[in-house]
Amino acid sequence: MELDIDEVALLARLELTEEEREVLGGQLRSILAHVDQLASVDTEGVAATRHPLPLETPFREDGAGEHLSNEDALANAPERDGASFVVPRVV
Repeated sequence: MELDIDEVALLARLELTEEEREVLGGQLRSILAHVDQLASVDTEGVAATRHPLPLETPFREDGAGEHLSNEDALANAPERDGASFVVPRVV
């Protein structure tokens, strides 16, 4: 596979020195060689996976619980207007 490291650097908005071009070009070629090797593996009959381990949602059931009173919720508010917080206007 032909690789133009200058084109990749341009697309990534990177300014590379000549030494960086050589080092990063070699690393990128190595990565692409591994990808080519993976592409040659026969995956026929292998089920697609999203994660290597089975995952379960660790969340608790959603339900109503205790809540703060208006007075408790507004107790530390820097500014309030009756039963509401006063916040800076966003335009």
